[in-house]
Amino acid sequence: MNIKVAPLILAALFSIAAHAQVATPNLVGSWQGTLAAGKGLRVVLQVAKADAGGGQATLYSIDQSPEGIPVTSITLQGSMLTFAITAISGAYEGTVSADGNSIQGTWTQFKNPLPLTFQRATKETAWPTDSSPHTVQFVTVDDNVKLEVLDWGGSGRPLVLLAGLGNAAHVFDKFAPKLTATCHVYGITRRGFGASSAPVPANGNYSADRLGDDVLAVLDALKLNHPVLAGHSIAGEELSSIATRHPEKVAGLIYLDAGYGYAFYDRSHGDLTADSIELRKKLEQLAQGMVPDQTALIQELLQTALPRLQTDLQEKLKDLQATPKALLAVRAAAPVSPIAQAIMAGTQKYTNIRVPVLAIFAVPHDLGPVLGKDPAARALHEARETVTVGAQADAFEKGVPSARVVRLPHASHYVFLSNEADVLREMNAFLASLP
Repeated sequence: MNIKVAPLILAALFSIAAHAQVATPNLVGSWQGTLAAGKGLRVVLQVAKADAGGGQATLYSIDQSPEGIPVTSITLQGSMLTFAITAISGAYEGTVSADGNSIQGTWTQFKNPLPLTFQRATKETAWPTDSSPHTVQFVTVDDNVKLEVLDWGGSGRPLVLLAGLGNAAHVFDKFAPKLTATCHVYGITRRGFGASSAPVPANGNYSADRLGDDVLAVLDALKLNHPVLAGHSIAGEELSSIATRHPEKVAGLIYLDAGYGYAFYDRSHGDLTADSIELRKKLEQLAQGMVPDQTALIQELLQTALPRLQTDLQEKLKDLQATPKALLAVRAAAPVSPIAQAIMAGTQKYTNIRVPVLAIFAVPHDLGPVLGKDPAARALHEARETVTVGAQADAFEKGVPSARVVRLPHASHYVFLSNEADVLREMNAFLASLP
């Protein structure tokens, strides 16, 4: 494990929810230890008794986020404890002490081992998993759908933080308090994640505009007047949905490595996800005879849609060829939940963003230890990313005249974590510039 970037890899995945069966009740309780990564990461393993007599286990990296990541499998054979977390290619193996109060072992992620000793926590010694200074409330946004809303307080213009795909608003727990001197800071956990309601991933429940409407419902419920919205990653589509349909509702938008095809559709380059979704809908309409002029639709498909998709696929192939095999393997192994699939399937094309914008891009991304030790592979991938991500940043800058576009070389996708000072400086300047 590359010690410098291991926290970012873990943080990206710490909001997935699931449970693992536990082999024995002797492990029930809270265990804590410090992983020798960077300046040290405090890790908490919580094993809870379940109604059926089994158990549930969740791992927390509390110096990054209070969000837990599920333990995929956990067993205890004699004194040997093993557990695995498929989502981050991590595994632990350790020996439980004779008195049952400690576990000495090794955490391995991406084939890199690090020592990790757990101590059984007591009420007096347990580390809190959420020490961020916020209050929590739940706001109803749809029938039987409530969203978790965090409030860090502060004075000034309301600023609402929206997390990326897979994360809850708690991903901003360390970042948000640094903005309260000039803003009243809120965070929203989108439907399907964290403590928010999770309606079935069907019937448009996770389309981009539906998720945008959820945000608008929270703004109305809290009576927030012209807030600034800041979104990370996939939250860019919620920002663009609101700016396209209700620009009067917001004072400005901040895209935190969030200005990709789901947030701004570049007609000159296209986007594989958005173009394939649109093509599939048109093909379904044609197959079912749902259009009055099938001839015109066929001509459109042959002359525009199919050539566009062919170009998208060629660009995708170039990306895959420039991506190190180690990274492709990690991506292939990471499970994609039905809700995440529904969100991606609900991508829409946004081209008319009509409010003040700050857009921060990581160009190229720092992708961490998964790139391995092959400098040629790393250089090839970074060169390709500079072209593709750089082209999207250029298109965003050209297509959104109101935008200030900032490019941060070798920043993590979680730019507000990897380049906190840069992001805070740009955000504060942008916020101060708004009327």
